[in-house]
Amino acid sequence: MNWISNYVRPTINSLFSRREVPENLWTKCGECGTMLFHRELSDNHNVCTNCDHHMAISPRERFRLLFDGGIFTEVKVPETVVDPLLFRDQKRYPDRLKAAQKNTGERDAMLVAEGEIFRTPIVALAQDFSFMGGSMGMYVGNAIIAAAERAVALKRPMVLFSAAGGARMQEGILSLMQMPRSTVAVEMLKEAGMPYIVVLTHPTTGGVTASYAMLGDVQIAEPNALICFAGARVIEQTIREKLPEGFQRAEYLLDHGMLDRVTHRRALKDELVTVIRMLMGQSAAVRGDLAAPVAGDAS
Repeated sequence: MNWISNYVRPTINSLFSRREVPENLWTKCGECGTMLFHRELSDNHNVCTNCDHHMAISPRERFRLLFDGGIFTEVKVPETVVDPLLFRDQKRYPDRLKAAQKNTGERDAMLVAEGEIFRTPIVALAQDFSFMGGSMGMYVGNAIIAAAERAVALKRPMVLFSAAGGARMQEGILSLMQMPRSTVAVEMLKEAGMPYIVVLTHPTTGGVTASYAMLGDVQIAEPNALICFAGARVIEQTIREKLPEGFQRAEYLLDHGMLDRVTHRRALKDELVTVIRMLMGQSAAVRGDLAAPVAGDAS
């Protein structure tokens, strides 16, 4: 037995070999470049602990932070015709959809749910920018209508978290038709006397901004969120002037009367329940460590 080869060498190699570290333990902040430990980032609601940059957050994670006990029930959204225009660019549209569904685990770019925040029942929607840029297609239009109908039926306020690059080009004019459809859904809420609150997150652009994202009774935005219809470069090329610093960012829009509030993600739950109960003519919510609500079909 060669004890040098069989014992000494493996022992030395084990002492000096590199330990394999999972790649998903650290996230780099896109604003300041700080490396953030995944647990620390999650505890801070996906907000950089160094520069306060609000990173993207999935609809399910957002709802987990929003609803009491992280419990919510999904609202079923009617299915749509897949690839109505038989669209193809570098890939077939159905292939792009399947890839996005696989990457996100979601049916499409909008998730609808109902639940309670500080024992205040609401219907909520959230767009997923990681699903084809949160683009607005027929499914998104169906989701907004389904949420509005549910809110009216249950007499609950509706809260929408927008995050989109605009209309979905693969659905052409059918995508643009979701602008008036979503406007009609918002009007249903207003006729029923139910509050509609929009939380604009980074980024909210294009036809989404030109429709349901700017029709709320109260408009709230996360800090430094990009909110616009056309991009700054397009505007500068059109008017041939340099735009002001911070143009189209949440704070700029707040200063110029386009928003009601700019609220940090950690304070958003408190802000929403305060606004909702004021609009509903209800007394202040009871805050604290409440037990999770009983839900028959919770996610």
